[in-house]
Amino acid sequence: MRGGRRSNVAPARPASAVAAPARASGEAANIRQAPRRRRFLGQVAAGAMAIALGPSVRVRRATAKTPTLRIAQWAHFMPGFDEWFDRSFARAWGDRNGVQVQVDHISVSELRARATAEIATQRGHDLFGLLEPAAAFEAQTLPMTEVVAECERRAGRILPLAHHATYSPRTKQYFALADGWAPMPLHYRVDWWGEAGFKPDTWESVRDGARKIREKFGVAAGFGIAPETDSNMVLRGLVWSFGGAEQDEAGEVVINSPATVEAVKLMTAVYKEGMTSDVFVWDPSSNNRAFVWGRASIIGNAISAMRQAEKQSPSVAQRAALARAPAGPAARLMAPNVVHSYVIWKFAENPELARRFLVDLIGTYEEAFVASEFYNFPTFPGSVRNLRARLAAERPAAPPYLVLADADTWSVCLGHPGYATGAVDETLLKGVIPKMFARAARGEQTATESVKQAEDEMKHIFARWAQR
Repeated sequence: MRGGRRSNVAPARPASAVAAPARASGEAANIRQAPRRRRFLGQVAAGAMAIALGPSVRVRRATAKTPTLRIAQWAHFMPGFDEWFDRSFARAWGDRNGVQVQVDHISVSELRARATAEIATQRGHDLFGLLEPAAAFEAQTLPMTEVVAECERRAGRILPLAHHATYSPRTKQYFALADGWAPMPLHYRVDWWGEAGFKPDTWESVRDGARKIREKFGVAAGFGIAPETDSNMVLRGLVWSFGGAEQDEAGEVVINSPATVEAVKLMTAVYKEGMTSDVFVWDPSSNNRAFVWGRASIIGNAISAMRQAEKQSPSVAQRAALARAPAGPAARLMAPNVVHSYVIWKFAENPELARRFLVDLIGTYEEAFVASEFYNFPTFPGSVRNLRARLAAERPAAPPYLVLADADTWSVCLGHPGYATGAVDETLLKGVIPKMFARAARGEQTATESVKQAEDEMKHIFARWAQR
């Protein structure tokens, strides 16, 4: 994970020189003829500019001032993606549209605080990319429903996990556009797990294999039990796989169930038999380091961990493989590492430009997928062709990435089986689920007692959001 902030400005040609076709996904000028599309894009007030939603884009300016589209998003875990986004896609898009595109990359740890500050001052970026559920900011965003509709028309139905992350069943509107997501597979050492005689395909086999490897090789399993991103996602996946959930489809708290108690007992056993006490204070990069340095036999993470191993510890990468979420008694599910979602603030200066930018970004997502080294999976499946073949060809001798081809079938959004709401977001940020597991693993409470405490905390959070 990288810190700090950097800004890249893509200069634009004069607007009079812009007449080149936009890079869409092959749709012709009939897009311009659709009345719904014209209503969606319309004209910017006061006649400053007009943008047609089609493969041919023309921007006209009433003044000599070049419009600026300001974008804020995370400093990506894969540096090549930021290089592509800033210097290839955004710069070319700005040139075609007579727009200056300014991209500010903000570290993950500072991203949310920056969004909150912009809301407080009602000034900032036109587009803001978030990693946590954007539902917490819904009251400050413009609807994205017609943007999603146009992307679906071009690239197919949005994935269910992205729909649940960005749609409000209350308003019947999309409040954000999810452009990409990152599956959360297991990373495991084939050599150690093979010698131990186990495959991490179920949570029970994860427990047995972790114990055997710890006894035989002195190497611990690397599942965090801390209030950080990876711990939050893996432990939620464990709860779902046992048949538990934070909330039901209607958004009511249901965490206190026998299934959740059994999930907590399972992870308590994994911790006591096969892990070390530092997992309670891990940060989002701790499991990466443990795996890359050969100090963890298994972790749950996005493929950034495998990519890091390929670059820094090739011998580890050669002995490693990816696996889909372990199966539990009820299901085989995992939360994505991230669902990256853009919002357009109500105080954005150029919302129409922001919408056009997003539609074109989805239309160019094959390049985004490659530039991110397969970290950014498409939320609109048709935007990346031959995804399975691309994954299989990455390491032909022993393709560890092919297992991700069906990742959308075992990945669900935060808040499953309901939607990612502001209440779910606060539960995530406060680490309610990891703390629930940690109390039991440390022996501070029984599994039943700890789950009951989590229920009390969540009911308080959900009630406060319901009053809004």
